[in-house]
Amino acid sequence: MPNSDLRFQIDRRAFLSNAGKSLGLMAASSAAVGALLKNVEAAGKTVRGLSPAAVASDEDYWATIQQAFSVTRGIINLNNGGVSPSPRLVTEAFVRYTWQQEDATAYTMWRILEPQSETVREGLAEIFGCSAEEIAITRNASESLEILLMGLDLKSGDEILTTTQDYPRMLTTLRQRELREGLKLNLIKIPIAPEDPSDIAAAFERAVTPRTKLILVSHQINITGQINPVKQVCEMARKRGIETIVDGAHSFAQFNFTQKDLGCDYFGTSLHKWLHAPKGTGMLYVRKEKIPKVWALMASEEKNKEDIRKFEEIGTHSAAMRLAIGEAVLFHNAIGGERKEERLRYLSRYWMDRLKASPKVGFNTSFDPRQFCAIANVKVEGMDPVAIGNYLMSKHHILTTPIVHDEFTGIRITPNIYTALWELDRFCEVMEHIIKNGLPKSQA
Repeated sequence: MPNSDLRFQIDRRAFLSNAGKSLGLMAASSAAVGALLKNVEAAGKTVRGLSPAAVASDEDYWATIQQAFSVTRGIINLNNGGVSPSPRLVTEAFVRYTWQQEDATAYTMWRILEPQSETVREGLAEIFGCSAEEIAITRNASESLEILLMGLDLKSGDEILTTTQDYPRMLTTLRQRELREGLKLNLIKIPIAPEDPSDIAAAFERAVTPRTKLILVSHQINITGQINPVKQVCEMARKRGIETIVDGAHSFAQFNFTQKDLGCDYFGTSLHKWLHAPKGTGMLYVRKEKIPKVWALMASEEKNKEDIRKFEEIGTHSAAMRLAIGEAVLFHNAIGGERKEERLRYLSRYWMDRLKASPKVGFNTSFDPRQFCAIANVKVEGMDPVAIGNYLMSKHHILTTPIVHDEFTGIRITPNIYTALWELDRFCEVMEHIIKNGLPKSQA
């Protein structure tokens, strides 16, 4: 192995084991990645000493962050909730690792690159505030959560408690177990944009029965942006001997928290949303003492029973995506979790405050900062959200997410840290025109 490659491995391991404390990868990474990260670090120095709330409205600082992305400005992308673009430094790293693993692949990928994913594991664990031995690297939140929902031993008659607003794929998974094994899925309705988040915790507590063995709770509901009082739910469940799975598909790296802030037994998330990692990357947390009891979705040898890595045995897969998570961790830490959270909430409040002036506009999302961040859901009286969404995209190239749910309808709006204020102004201008004049007959 060339000396430069060896130095890269050593430096990268040293960095990611202290991912929250250092930007030391620059010297060890490619020139392109190093230069891009230096720009972010230099921008950070200009706001050093300012509170995260003050930095949230510093457009000079965020202009530098916006330039870290190579996104088109021909489309105003307000649908970052499904999947987010990666900054250039992550894409550069992903491409570099991809080319590297194409050289003597069986040797390079499995002996050189794959072992380095341990440093990525350490970086993720530091953000989440847990041991690296409790973190598995997966392909997305769905895989993480299905490992848990399919891997926990439950018997006929046992109840799983969750809400009618939970993510459809998770409900489908639980319904399959319900059909095959006689489990009971207990779905509850929770208040939409409640005055107090404790109302949601109370709804969970009222629904618990002697047969409740597991609670699945979304940290942030994907269709409204509602941040649920997860810690209250988990504490209530623990007192009753009930295990808790937290669906953190949207929350991780969007707003700032650690495992201790949740108190959950299990947590699953995607990394290609708010961490901006390569597409098809996710994370699973399992409390250390619970690892042996959870069956792997794909069978692993008995010797791995107590090892978090048993959940990663999916057969041959690219090392490049996993390793480029490291650069996403670098980028996230260079900005800072608190700054990022404040900026995302600032962007949401920017457009929400403007549109709420109209009496025809309502929100399926609370304005309480404890209950929302980057995701919000808006409705216009008497108008079909699907028609509005189609018009926004076809006529004005504004990408949004129309939501039609049994309990409410609206349009989900999710800006990101690369979103410019003029893009939100344009969205608001078009919405104000629609509110005042209605949709064209061809779109209504």
